[in-house]
Amino acid sequence: MGMLASCVSMPPPVVELPKPKIALVLGGGAARGFAHVGVIRALEQEKIPIDMIVGTSVGSLIGAIYASDMNSFELEWTAFSLEKDSLFDYGIMNAFTGMGMAKGDKLEEFVKTKIPTANIENLKLPFAAVATDLNRGTRVVLDKGSVAKAVHASSAIPGVFNPVDHQGRLLVDGGVMDNIPIAVAREKGADIVIAVDISENVANFNITNLVDVMLQAVNIMFSENVGYKKKDADVLISPQVGSVAMLDFTQKKRCMQAGIEATQKAMPELRKKIEEWGKRQNGNK
Repeated sequence: MGMLASCVSMPPPVVELPKPKIALVLGGGAARGFAHVGVIRALEQEKIPIDMIVGTSVGSLIGAIYASDMNSFELEWTAFSLEKDSLFDYGIMNAFTGMGMAKGDKLEEFVKTKIPTANIENLKLPFAAVATDLNRGTRVVLDKGSVAKAVHASSAIPGVFNPVDHQGRLLVDGGVMDNIPIAVAREKGADIVIAVDISENVANFNITNLVDVMLQAVNIMFSENVGYKKKDADVLISPQVGSVAMLDFTQKKRCMQAGIEATQKAMPELRKKIEEWGKRQNGNK
């Protein structure tokens, strides 16, 4: 029996590769942000574990909703209830007439209603929103304190929203400094960064009022600062939402579908990066 057993070749032991810390970085792009929902849903379906989320502007909003519950179906349900009126304290289409800037109370109210967790440090998933210090011209990483205030500050588009006084600083939209904050994820210890860029194609020939002018100027600036930074991602996902205007909330399903498709397309590259990282760690032991 001993002889027989020694002749049977045993399968090689399965080597469990170490698992990298994966960060999802969600860029700004207003109504195009519904693509982020599709990206998250596809990653969930593909069983890719997300260990942290870093977001700018609408990326911080979608990221915070997911970080609170980690359920892509709930995320879709919640995100799709977002309308233009959920964001602006004034009638944005009446911008010709003595418009004051949006205070952002409506946006904060939306976040508080939809996210039961009040503070960032109590969210299920590590999360950071990126804003810009208007006085100092520096990037600010909001990873503690009020979720609603952090999302508000990260989304406070200059000239459209009032700056936000938060944690002793005057803050505006994170996109002014960094519309796709890959470096923040690295600083927080991410091994692999998946970045989602929704800032492509800034062309807009339907500019009819002051808000359109401000949004378009800001949009151009944000997409410019993404250009050279996005190459630092391990995997870059670029949903095809370039023809969706910044405030077009009628294209939610289309944006989400674009997010799903772009993520599925990126899956072979992502799995390869995860495997390569694991092999490197084993080799370094």
